[in-house]
Amino acid sequence: MADSLVIVESPAKAKTIGKYLGSKFIVKASMGHIRDLPKSQIGVEVENDFNPKYITIRGKGSVLKELKDASKKVKRVYLAADPDREGEAIAWHLAHYLDLDETDDCRVVFNEITKQAVKDAFKTPRKIDMDLVNAQQARRILDRLVGYKISPLLWKKVKKGLSAGRVQSVAVKLISDRENEIEAFEPVEYWSITAGLQKGKSAFEAKFHSYRGDKSELGSQAEVDVVLAAIKGRDFTVAEVKEKERLRNPAPPFITSSLQQEAARKLSFRASKTMSVAQQLYEGVDLGKQGTAGLITYMRTDSTRISPVAQEEAKVYIVEKYGPEFYPEQPRVYLKKNANAQDAHEAIRPTSMEWEPDAVKEYLSRDQYRLYKLVWERFVASQMSSAVLDTMTVDLNAGEAMFRASGSKVKFAGFMKVYVEGNDDGTAADEDKFLPALAEGESLKAESIDPKQHFTQPPPRYTEARLVRTLEELGIGRPSTYAPTLETIQKRGYVAIEEKKFFPTELGELVIQLMEEFFPEILDAEFTAHMEGDLDHVEEGKEDWVRVLAQFYESFEKRLEVAEEEMKEVELQDEVSDEVCEKCGSPMVYKMGRFGKFLACSGFPDCRNTKPIVKNIGVACPKCAEGQIIERRSKKGRIFYGCDQYPGCDYVSWDRPAGKPCPECGSMLVIKRNKSGARYQCPSCDFNEELPEDQDLG
Repeated sequence: MADSLVIVESPAKAKTIGKYLGSKFIVKASMGHIRDLPKSQIGVEVENDFNPKYITIRGKGSVLKELKDASKKVKRVYLAADPDREGEAIAWHLAHYLDLDETDDCRVVFNEITKQAVKDAFKTPRKIDMDLVNAQQARRILDRLVGYKISPLLWKKVKKGLSAGRVQSVAVKLISDRENEIEAFEPVEYWSITAGLQKGKSAFEAKFHSYRGDKSELGSQAEVDVVLAAIKGRDFTVAEVKEKERLRNPAPPFITSSLQQEAARKLSFRASKTMSVAQQLYEGVDLGKQGTAGLITYMRTDSTRISPVAQEEAKVYIVEKYGPEFYPEQPRVYLKKNANAQDAHEAIRPTSMEWEPDAVKEYLSRDQYRLYKLVWERFVASQMSSAVLDTMTVDLNAGEAMFRASGSKVKFAGFMKVYVEGNDDGTAADEDKFLPALAEGESLKAESIDPKQHFTQPPPRYTEARLVRTLEELGIGRPSTYAPTLETIQKRGYVAIEEKKFFPTELGELVIQLMEEFFPEILDAEFTAHMEGDLDHVEEGKEDWVRVLAQFYESFEKRLEVAEEEMKEVELQDEVSDEVCEKCGSPMVYKMGRFGKFLACSGFPDCRNTKPIVKNIGVACPKCAEGQIIERRSKKGRIFYGCDQYPGCDYVSWDRPAGKPCPECGSMLVIKRNKSGARYQCPSCDFNEELPEDQDLG
């Protein structure tokens, strides 16, 4: 007979924990938060020390009744929500609803959902940590004050349905500022000269470095011509050879932000998808005869700390699988990335070295396997020896011009045998491009001289990975806020994503202009980061949450009064297209949605007709031969290709049709892209070949 009730947030977590605890425990799920501020009003008594007016969340009645009934039948109730501010607040709300004594040891926390970790947690229950609760309350109330005070202003002055938020406003401003930088950017011309050299069977390249000792860039065709004239007919003589050994260290184990960034780079996961799949891996997966287990530790963390037990497990695994030389002399310890990082949890790592990705692959979905493999490899690599690279730099003189060739070769792979961190450009460093043996005074003839004109490029637009990294570097938001922030700014129509890059919409830029004029501190990254620091101090018991809110609200209230008086009404003008609505005859206008531009009837709300902007790629449909292939978007914003005669013709392809037949079977080739470039590929047979750069059709 059960004598204890355990409440967690989700059914999946309840199922996993229930199997560990046995028949003396009933484990039930609260399905997330049970109380929140009301949606219909601000729900905060500003004059009464910012007292929040919580209400039961709509639709939770049956869940709460079930929990209440179950709590009356047991001797003890344990609250086992996630080990962070949000989880602590859920536990606190549950304690209130179930009339539990907050001074009782009713709270249990675990950083990983494994049998041992869960059982250990129940040996040491604790009181609800009110510092954590108050930090969460302060954040919730702060965001409610900003949102519910500024949003009505925007409804009145711009249009209904808009919202403003602390972190989301800074994110939109970053995207808007970057777009302004790109628009204001003036490209600068520069040139390169590459010499193709050969020694024996080894070909290599040397790039122009300096002329008459001047290392300045080549800025024009005239300057290039001077160098070309100076080296014409000249041998390339080796002036200096530098060889050295270089160590390359592994990246630290994942924290929330780095997991989101790397999953975006290597798996093309959105931040929200990464967190959703990580939650599944944390809460538990059925591993058949091995039972149910959480495969990774808690995924909302900004600490790179690893427990000694996990480090020892990693050491045994690495030494057995790869050899003792692949483990460093001392276990690796990673310092905090920034001073504001909390150290409440470990880094994100596998819960056990027994469950190699391929050993549990059959029990995981494709996305679960890919993300788990990423976490596994990153963790194992983070504990391994440094890689050793042999590097070589050679300076060659051709007349009064000096050229430089560089190369490196992996001497000892170390951690690189398992994993190498990606980058935002989607390219990998070439770690195995070595030069032939060269000696000072040796002469070589140039097989080719290749001058090229270039232009400097504007700063890149933000991808999700790049934006998360920037928010983290600025100290804005915390592990739990990155994914919802990116979702919100898209849902509100402030930004759109095209080709995985953020663009500000006209609406987003307008809202940012108004916010900059009347609420500059909300958009000030330094101010927002300072607020995050204050919330951390509340969590640590160093700051009173009411005082933090009062300090913010004092100046915020004054700005509200000014904005009410001085903010002028703004009317957004839609750009009219050449198309006419087929339903009512009104002109169609361009609108910006979360996935980019689309066409909508100007007769809205009387006519609600919308349609996508069709992009014809100039390829005839391979199925019906009458239609043309057009670029379309799925409901989730993913680009695909279909026939413009749909529904008469149902041809569809996720890959861009190339407009040329397969030389082996005659089927329409498609263009496949990956990090190494683009290729022609046949969907019907095994044919594929590299796509020349000048034939890349987008």
